[in-house]
Amino acid sequence: MDRREVMGKAAFVAAGLVGLPALANADGSVSFATIGRARGIYGGRVAGLKSAVEKGDLAAIAEDQNAFILFNSGVYARDKPKLKAANAKTAELFKAVNAGDTSAVKSIYAAYIKENEINPLPAISSDGGQGYSCDYDYRARTSAGAIYVR
Repeated sequence: MDRREVMGKAAFVAAGLVGLPALANADGSVSFATIGRARGIYGGRVAGLKSAVEKGDLAAIAEDQNAFILFNSGVYARDKPKLKAANAKTAELFKAVNAGDTSAVKSIYAAYIKENEINPLPAISSDGGQGYSCDYDYRARTSAGAIYVR
């Protein structure tokens, strides 16, 4: 094998390696639908902790820490400054939870809910309308998942 062949193969391998990171950066999994799904599923779980926060049940809040993490990463996947702010507020909340400071947890939780515009899923009855259309909808099997059946 001469020098020209070695250099040609090395250039070919280098060109292939340069193109690999572009493939890894392709992110088609973030869409308005997946953002809405994350807001519905994990936002609902975060909003559902309101009674635990009011009672001072820190164990229940600590148990559902992943809901905050998944909400942040799912809803703010395209908005890095908001993701950073939400992660900072989450870290602040769980620092207070670990310290056992219920008054701080209440105020930080209220601020987190307000800043991230989190609302629980509405309770819909089958008499008042239809909440979802198929089993793959994130509202199926929730309070917003009523469906009219004749």
